[in-house]
Amino acid sequence: MSIAAHAAILAGAVALLVRALSAEPLAVTIFGGWPTGIGVGFAARLPGAVLVVVAALIAFAAALYAVADIGARRRAGGYDALSLAMLAAVNGAFLTTDLFNLYVWFELALVAALGLITLDRREAQIGGALRYAAFAMLGATAILAGIALLYGVTGTLDLATLGRLLRTTPPSVATAAAAALLLGGLALKSGLFPFHQWLPSSYAAAPVTAAAVFAGLLTKMGFYALAVVLAGLWGGTTLLLPLGLIAAATMVLAALSALTQTDMRRLLGYHVAAQVGYMAAGLATGTAQGVTAAVFYMIHSMIVQANLFLGIGAIRRATGSWNLAHTGGMIRSNPLFAFLFAVPMLSLAGIPPLSGFWAKLLVVRAGLDAAPWLAVAALLSALITITSVAILWSEACWKSLRGRRVRRVPPAMLAGMGVLSAATLAIGLMPEPVLRVARLSAAAIARMGGGA
Repeated sequence: MSIAAHAAILAGAVALLVRALSAEPLAVTIFGGWPTGIGVGFAARLPGAVLVVVAALIAFAAALYAVADIGARRRAGGYDALSLAMLAAVNGAFLTTDLFNLYVWFELALVAALGLITLDRREAQIGGALRYAAFAMLGATAILAGIALLYGVTGTLDLATLGRLLRTTPPSVATAAAAALLLGGLALKSGLFPFHQWLPSSYAAAPVTAAAVFAGLLTKMGFYALAVVLAGLWGGTTLLLPLGLIAAATMVLAALSALTQTDMRRLLGYHVAAQVGYMAAGLATGTAQGVTAAVFYMIHSMIVQANLFLGIGAIRRATGSWNLAHTGGMIRSNPLFAFLFAVPMLSLAGIPPLSGFWAKLLVVRAGLDAAPWLAVAALLSALITITSVAILWSEACWKSLRGRRVRRVPPAMLAGMGVLSAATLAIGLMPEPVLRVARLSAAAIARMGGGA
């Protein structure tokens, strides 16, 4: 039933994207029969519509993977309901037309995430959930304060109306404070420096299938909101230098932190933060090319990061350990898994012609044109990431595992990884359709803020 539900959601998401890309009028739904601006509204705008497809694809792959990873006890504890609730909250954030409802969807995603983290009710999970909740509530407080200030100045929270009003309203202390509060709160939600430390420990506490969905969706949900607020509502002219500094620090420091990790979950947790730094770097250029790069990178990263977490879950299943020192032998014992895992790993490292190469290339080009120091930080982080990926591959897959037998990876896990690896290969070999959608998304965001 879970697989069928996720397949139906994926089919509906694809149909919605087709509608959003067509010449038909914008698909808008206002629940409850209330007028626009009062009712809970949803619109199939880009980039939200394409991100809903990517989210549905990740959730479908996770549902396949969960056949082997999520047992009867976890399902009885509510795994399926919580995972569907999280997907609903993420989709709501991507499609909402109202800034306050965007905040509400963040809080609903938090509730579902806390339920998934504590699914096994272990002490480490409770600790991870408390850290996650504390940081999430701190970010939510800043976001809500910024929303309140904007409402006080403009009298509306409709995203399209806010974009028009902020474009024509002279800057004030209230709007500057609102922008700063929203940047701080959404940077925390996205896992950007200096708020990224909560992410590895919280993700490590969750069941690996849930952690894969977190890695693919939650930080990207935060970054999507950041792009809408800064590049959409303010037209890409507000707080670009602070965002650029945050992006550079995130790319380099999170990648360096990953080098020091021996637990695969924490290692990938830092890479999740580092990859959000690349997206923020594109956004911080303040150009249409940069926003295009950020959207392309977001689509690529959602798929790759989720697949990497699925991969380390399979390694844990086969070798019995999360610690790199106690893993190995995957190439010889599970050659199909090794191929499926190599695809997201090489993509994370930016090896051509996979999707990560095109994503990094777009960010670097946008940086060279607008802020060369951001391009330098991106290239430095890329070199560190290649080293980290080489260590992970060598320790977990290449070296022999002495004294213990390596188990076979279940077919359900391979099926889930196969879906996402195929998507990564498709984007890498045929990047133009995704690049076209990214360009259309950048134009849609610019129109919200009155850009060209």
